Amino acid sequence: MSQAPRWDVEGHAWPNRTASRFVTVGPLRWHVQVLGDDTAPVLLLLHGTGAATHSWRDLAPLLATHFRVIAPDLPGHGFTGGRPGGGLTMPAMARAAGDLMAALGADPVVIVGHSAGAAIGIRMAIDGIARPRAIIGLGAALLPIAGLAGVLFPSLARMLFVNPLAPHLFARTARISGETARFLARSTGSRIDAQGIAWYQSLFATPAHCAGAVTMMAQWDLAALRRDLPRLATPLLLIHGARDAAIPIAHARQVAGIVKQGLLITLPDLGHLAHEEQPQEIVALIIPFAQEANR
Repeated sequence: MSQAPRWDVEGHAWPNRTASRFVTVGPLRWHVQVLGDDTAPVLLLLHGTGAATHSWRDLAPLLATHFRVIAPDLPGHGFTGGRPGGGLTMPAMARAAGDLMAALGADPVVIVGHSAGAAIGIRMAIDGIARPRAIIGLGAALLPIAGLAGVLFPSLARMLFVNPLAPHLFARTARISGETARFLARSTGSRIDAQGIAWYQSLFATPAHCAGAVTMMAQWDLAALRRDLPRLATPLLLIHGARDAAIPIAHARQVAGIVKQGLLITLPDLGHLAHEEQPQEIVALIIPFAQEANR
């Protein structure tokens, strides 16, 4: 797949660029941002499908006043190159994230995941890859889609996965003025600023990034995670925007009732990208929950 995001082009003015580094672990060359005091408790940020570290541009510096924040671009996304053994399945990505943490000598006491990133964080905890004392899911994508859509959507993703032209078509569409803004508004229910939209557009316009997102969706298995959720012993805080157009609020309510220690907070007038819309409000919810669990 040609044209991955280039650090000297798409990344030349990347948010929090001075915190960026590249770390090679096995077959992956990770782009990872590290902020905060090296002696502070480690907080791992895991972005969602189709995003990258830019999604944490405002949240990460705020969290870094309390934690050593580590935020990677997930495999297939952003400026991280290569593929983990096992592809972009949830277990493989969880193992890869664990290998990165080991290479950095970091043991996360808190994991904050957005959308599919929350699923990876929970998979890490259930599988013993990490032992966080708290997990926070922002618009967490943890349950299979119900009904006919749940059958058609994975099948469509797999069809796109085997079509080598699909990522190029997505990238070409993203380059059309206004298309990324319309897509984000329609698919997330969030209203982010123009600069935030521009970061997404710069990634969506690269076929390799689009291919990574499609591959991840095609290889994802939320049914297996659903079966394992009762095994999660880590306290879980779910923060969900009432306007979330991607993940039904009913899913968050269901998950909060499935896990042993689940809490749901609903935020009115925010969407799937609530942490980009109101980062200070999200941080004000994360900090006390994480500190209480870390006592």
